[in-house]
Amino acid sequence: MRPRKHLMPAALAAILGLPMALAAPAAPAPPAAAASTPAPTTVSPVPAPRVDLAAAEIDRLARAIVASGVPGIAVAIVHGNRIVLAEGYGRTGGRGGERIDGDTVFRVASLSKGFAGTLAAVLVERGELRWDMPLNQQLPTFQLADAAGSAQLTVRDVLAHRLGLKFHTFDNDLEGDTPYPVLAARLGEAPLLCAPGECFGYQNIAFSLIGDVVFAVTGQFYTRQVEERLFAPLGMENATFGREGLESSRRWARPHVRGRGGWVPVRPRENYYRVPPAAGVNASVRDMALWARAQLGHRPDVLSPALLVDLHAPLVRTPDQRTGSPWRRERILDAHYATGWRNFDYAGEPLIYHAGAVQGYRAMIGLLPQRDTGIVVLWNNESALPSGLMPTYLDRILELPGQDWVQLRDRR
Repeated sequence: MRPRKHLMPAALAAILGLPMALAAPAAPAPPAAAASTPAPTTVSPVPAPRVDLAAAEIDRLARAIVASGVPGIAVAIVHGNRIVLAEGYGRTGGRGGERIDGDTVFRVASLSKGFAGTLAAVLVERGELRWDMPLNQQLPTFQLADAAGSAQLTVRDVLAHRLGLKFHTFDNDLEGDTPYPVLAARLGEAPLLCAPGECFGYQNIAFSLIGDVVFAVTGQFYTRQVEERLFAPLGMENATFGREGLESSRRWARPHVRGRGGWVPVRPRENYYRVPPAAGVNASVRDMALWARAQLGHRPDVLSPALLVDLHAPLVRTPDQRTGSPWRRERILDAHYATGWRNFDYAGEPLIYHAGAVQGYRAMIGLLPQRDTGIVVLWNNESALPSGLMPTYLDRILELPGQDWVQLRDRR
């Protein structure tokens, strides 16, 4: 695995009020009480022939989508300990664009949040962090508009988007190139949607405070901790952080936006890379297959069964997730956020899910823990067509009535 670049939290100590002693790791906190850990999920694996047939259909559909003019897609399907599919379709883009394969690197955007939640869970299990640790214990100057309420916020609240802030607080400023430390310091000025800790409001800036907490309790940058505790032990050899990490990859997919003549490759934008816990990860679809397999419980040496159950447990209801696309309206019966992951009721079946979007890239991961299978879809463009691949696969696995979620004939 080649050396990685690390993102320095510029002026973090001065802006967020972190003590100078953070150069050394904090003393380990006692582990969370075992009594709070939910019981493991019962697994009823789906028959392999059904998985193989469904994977063949996804492979055919992905090829058809690219043939329609979509620049590129990569898909991984896992079943048990087996990687059934890890394939690329189309080309990377730009001059001398190469064919996309299973090792081509993409931005995974907000799928990064699952890495943040998982790293925190590893630190909790090892006694270096507590879910109920007050946020201002490690970030002394952290405060929201409701000072009394924000003093009660915990590490878990950050990772469940349960801070009371309005959706996407300061994202526009981040897109306008305001530095993350400045925006983090301004959270006390932001309007609230509800009392801190009492409702869901999706965040990128506030969510990334978990990176500052990780630095505080370990003495290492968040990116290094993810690399050492997740990427390396799981064998995610192409996974990196940041634009430099992406552009130094052996082969990477250029982002595409719509232009007058069709899809136009552009340079990746830097802004959301400045919040690594929220949106900083790059990975190939083969890396993401290893990630999905671990999240399904097949790397207990890295992620224990109890850790995964706790990580995926629903924490706060997210009714907005039942709208926005045909498959959500039809299939999602209930929706919650967990710890860096979404937890859906997909036609009566638990679905662990996340999606991501930044300029020129889209990403989705969906896991059916009770069926021991999952799918990852990455694409280097903003087409809606590839988003139908995941629900198509889930429907075939669950033997639900067929629906044309891709709608290839109706959209481009």
